[in-house]
Amino acid sequence: MFRDEDLALLGRPLYAFLTVAPRGERWPSPRPVWFELAGDGTLQMFSLPGAPKVDQLRHQPRASVVVAAPAGEPEHWVAVEGTVTLHDDGGVELAERLAGRYWTFDDPDHEKYLGEWRAGGLVRIVLHPERVNRYAA
Repeated sequence: MFRDEDLALLGRPLYAFLTVAPRGERWPSPRPVWFELAGDGTLQMFSLPGAPKVDQLRHQPRASVVVAAPAGEPEHWVAVEGTVTLHDDGGVELAERLAGRYWTFDDPDHEKYLGEWRAGGLVRIVLHPERVNRYAA
């Protein structure tokens, strides 16, 4: 499903913008999230259990993610749509792995956040790709 250039982009420490179906009269509102492309081709993210996006994914388990190259690079993005499964296991471990990808630990607040995540638990969000769109300049 993913091309080599998609895998190269998705392997970088970039933010994914996760969009879930809104409730009621709200508009879709993407949220930046850390992500990991798993060996099985899914995209995995994490969230606090009480986050509105988790509640909405329980109601409508589908989402999209867009990852784009940063400004200053040739335009390149990958958009993935699919169903979502939520898991009570593996969220903290995913967050710990991704912290090493997205953070340096020079900032003491980073250890504090990891401690809070360990104590409160995290939900692992798994996006199962059904459709991929892309553009590369």
